[in-house]
Amino acid sequence: MIDRRRLLASAAALAPSILGRAWAQAPPAVQAWPNRFVRLIVPLAPGGPTDVAARVMADPLSRLWGQQVVVENRPGGGTNIAAELVAKSPPDGHTILYATSSLAVAPSLYRTLAYDPLNDLAPVANLFTFPYYMFVPNSSPAKTVQEFIAYAKANPGKLTMASPGTGSAPHLAIELFQTMAGLKMTHVPYRGAGPVLNDLIPGRVDVYIASGSLLENVRAGQIRALGVSSLKRDPAAPDLPPIAEAVPGYEVMSWQAMLVAANTPPEIIKTMNAAALAALADPGVKAKAELIGYVPAGSTPDELAKMLRVEIAKWAAVIKGAGLKVN
Repeated sequence: MIDRRRLLASAAALAPSILGRAWAQAPPAVQAWPNRFVRLIVPLAPGGPTDVAARVMADPLSRLWGQQVVVENRPGGGTNIAAELVAKSPPDGHTILYATSSLAVAPSLYRTLAYDPLNDLAPVANLFTFPYYMFVPNSSPAKTVQEFIAYAKANPGKLTMASPGTGSAPHLAIELFQTMAGLKMTHVPYRGAGPVLNDLIPGRVDVYIASGSLLENVRAGQIRALGVSSLKRDPAAPDLPPIAEAVPGYEVMSWQAMLVAANTPPEIIKTMNAAALAALADPGVKAKAELIGYVPAGSTPDELAKMLRVEIAKWAAVIKGAGLKVN
């Protein structure tokens, strides 16, 4: 098992030499990369934690590559619009998918996909991991997960559960919670996390499972947090109990990663990976990530490929068991 701290620290120190060696040994066409700005395709709307994290990464990557990394938001389709765009882009390393864990959900959740996550995309690096939290508006009568379950059971079909998009990881997380808790609520999809918060604060939706970026809103007294999706309490909010205490077996851990179109030259992917690990080791990046509850992960391309296969299999079993399907 790789020591992640050592991996990231080594990457930060060795990135310049790795980049230099890769360039010296690479064909002329590869040595020219990047020869223009690099598009970082984010599958969700601006303003949410995924968008924030992508922009946190874009700054150091721009410096390391000597070309501007431009964040481009392509929300919709449960993150599939962005994934398909990158999968069908030229395999030259100038278009990168800032993937969420929804990428592992899509093959089982959707009846048809215009791309194959395993065959049409090439892994670069795992970036962040994090748990989710259950949030409700301050107007909610629920102060605990147990109280929320009782409230929802007393009002079957009347409560609304928000998500930043149909098929997104938060959508699946709330659907899994609903199934395991034996509830019946109405799903309200939005185009990104920012719009959800705008309706959660005044109580226009009843519950939202999302990343720790909303903990700042909790501390500001705008919304209430009930629990965390990890099996243990999270250091970012140690006062919140695991949702599993009320719904035994419930656990959802999310991740974000970089992938490019299949057939992108391995020398480019290797250079991208070295820069990603160096960026994750940057104290400024780590500090900004902590503000939204993210933990720098880091991986090799092969490790990310293995993780993606495991995640696809895991969510396939969950989706089949819950009877979930999106047209």
